[in-house]
Amino acid sequence: MTKKMFKVEVVSEGGLGTVLLGASSLPVSKIEAVLNQYGYQGWDLSFMFVEQKRFLLFWKRETALITFSKPIKASEA
Repeated sequence: MTKKMFKVEVVSEGGLGTVLLGASSLPVSKIEAVLNQYGYQGWDLSFMFVEQKRFLLFWKRETALITFSKPIKASEA
């Protein structure tokens, strides 16, 4: 059985756009940068979950929870 290690990265939409416009979108360029950075280091995307969180009492904003996995080498265990 292969053992794995995991890493979680959180990316949220901007707060200013949420307050001024009532909603904003997730920063696709930041998500791409995070995926490319961890992919270059050998991490694989396990899953990504998008949730809505309350923001400053009246607003909600989306947050992406991105989980990466990588097999543990025998020397790292």
